[in-house]
Amino acid sequence: MVMDEGVIKYNCHWVKEEPVTSDSITDLMKKRDFMYSLGLIGAYENGIGFGNVSQRINDSNQFIITGTQTAHLETLGPEFYTVVTDFNIEENSLTCCGPVKASSESLTHAAIYYYQPEIMGIIHIHNSQLWQGLMYKVPTSNQKVPYGTPQMAKEIFRLFDEEKLGVEKILVMAGHEDGIISFGKDLDEAANILLNFDRTSLEKRE
Repeated sequence: MVMDEGVIKYNCHWVKEEPVTSDSITDLMKKRDFMYSLGLIGAYENGIGFGNVSQRINDSNQFIITGTQTAHLETLGPEFYTVVTDFNIEENSLTCCGPVKASSESLTHAAIYYYQPEIMGIIHIHNSQLWQGLMYKVPTSNQKVPYGTPQMAKEIFRLFDEEKLGVEKILVMAGHEDGIISFGKDLDEAANILLNFDRTSLEKRE
């Protein structure tokens, strides 16, 4: 298991503020806790957490995302979410405002929102069986590219350009063990894409 799971690799500019109102992220909170209930967000036996969710704010490139080091918690209230207000992929920097620092995967979420303005929700989960089954059957990142880095953000752009990521709306992170990301026009679509990849759908892609 890679031991830097959950470690923030970008330069984080954190402005500590009050949490967003719960009614503005009701669906986000429900989807996150639902993914936790399925074991797709959580923590390994060594205590290292995995998985995160986000939603775009209106038609901007700003988004609300789960805070870092929160994946082990069964439920997350508004105090565990933060707003990403700015980011610079080239400079490996990100600004977030809220009661907690943004997830270590925030730069990857930022890259997706930046590249496809119609995307409104993103879910990142871990599942070993699904990860192995989907590897190279859906858009798959280069195994040498680590999570949460400018290199991963640029790899996302490559997958959009070369591997029809915009059509598939799901990707396997080959260099991030068990890691899978899905997205959609809303969080329902992102969740359904993940949950529809059952044994039958995997067999059809073989």
